[in-house]
Amino acid sequence: MDQFDHVDPGTLQRERAQRVVAAGRLTPDARRLKPAGMALPFELYIAVRYLLARRRQAFVSLISAVSMAGVAVGVMALIVAQALMTGMQQELRDTLIGANAHVHVYKITDGGFGDIHEEAALLTTVPGVVGAAPSITGQGMALTHGGEAFISLKGIDTELEAQVTEVTDSVRHGSLTALHEVHDGAFGGVVLGDDLAIKLGVFVGDTINVLTPESATLTPMGLLPRQRKLEVVGIFSLGFWEYDSSYGFVTLDVAKRLFKKDRVDRMDLRVEDRGDAAEVARAVTETLGPGYLAQDWFRLNRALFSALRLEKLAIGITIGLIMMVAALNIVASLVLLVMEKSRDIAILKTMGASARSIRGIFVLQGGIIGAVGTTVGAVCGVVISTVADRYQLIQIPIDVYDIAWIPFTIELGDFFLVVGASLLICLLATLYPSRQASRLDPAEALRHQ
Repeated sequence: MDQFDHVDPGTLQRERAQRVVAAGRLTPDARRLKPAGMALPFELYIAVRYLLARRRQAFVSLISAVSMAGVAVGVMALIVAQALMTGMQQELRDTLIGANAHVHVYKITDGGFGDIHEEAALLTTVPGVVGAAPSITGQGMALTHGGEAFISLKGIDTELEAQVTEVTDSVRHGSLTALHEVHDGAFGGVVLGDDLAIKLGVFVGDTINVLTPESATLTPMGLLPRQRKLEVVGIFSLGFWEYDSSYGFVTLDVAKRLFKKDRVDRMDLRVEDRGDAAEVARAVTETLGPGYLAQDWFRLNRALFSALRLEKLAIGITIGLIMMVAALNIVASLVLLVMEKSRDIAILKTMGASARSIRGIFVLQGGIIGAVGTTVGAVCGVVISTVADRYQLIQIPIDVYDIAWIPFTIELGDFFLVVGASLLICLLATLYPSRQASRLDPAEALRHQ
């Protein structure tokens, strides 16, 4: 015993604390004796040491890595799925609005609109309206030597139409103003959608024959439809298959004669903010009286957008289950770690560590797993969505979905919702294991050691 008489008790205590630190078992009583290079808080230091465990704890570390991968895959899949549905919804909306007006107005009284310029000026006085254009619509059959197809004809005022839709900018060959030119031997001019022109086998300068129910004439054989010859003066492409494959634009005068109408059926409005289309539609009736009936673009396509929202919600819930599975992996890994580290927890408690500190160690460990997995998944999700959108990787049949490819659009609200939900689920997964660790009885844990 004489050889230890000269040893300072403080030195022995310091060396003991440093051995505890080296073993990953730093306690509050030993914090003042931490090595100089240790800048991490006590609980965080222990949590990191447990995550990076080696030798006997390698299996626990592997489970932690699998948990991180599960969180990353869930977050990545959810971000990509939300971006896909959001991009598809916005693309359909933009394409649909580009081909259509924001608000359709019908005049119940007088059988329609009389003086179109006076009515258009009146409608532009409604708050939020920036443009108004008249239109007459009808159905018919287009016949050529190359084929036949049903056609939806829309009579327009070319000057006012440019204020309401993007038809003028979508003309690829010919021009919309050529509708007003004199067409020798033809009933008038027509601008066809590119898919419809291909189906009929015509181009600018060719003619088509149009049959409409209103053009029927009485003969000894009964009512027989009369063909009207129209000259193709333009080809347009709105990128909206429904229009490109079946629509043709004519002047208002030609439409009146084809469908035997003396008044305009409808006035199309463009509003300053398309999100306010419903309010503007209500304001039309409130401002101009009950003789005007208005319908906004969302109401006309409510079924389509409701289905898209429901599909987006269903995909979010389905993929969200992946994150729940990853959370269960976190619970499993922490429970195994508590069982593996029961001796260490007991020693920490006997050296003065509080239940709160023990609980904090395992909460931090689960939080690190969730944070790393969420970060990796979010980065991968953004990269995949950006690449898929830039290079148009997902092509779809345009005749089914009205768009040729699916764009990916990441909304900040959806992004932060996914990230926040992932972190919250991972933290909730730590509650049970950390509570069990904090309630561990040191005597029971060390009895069989």
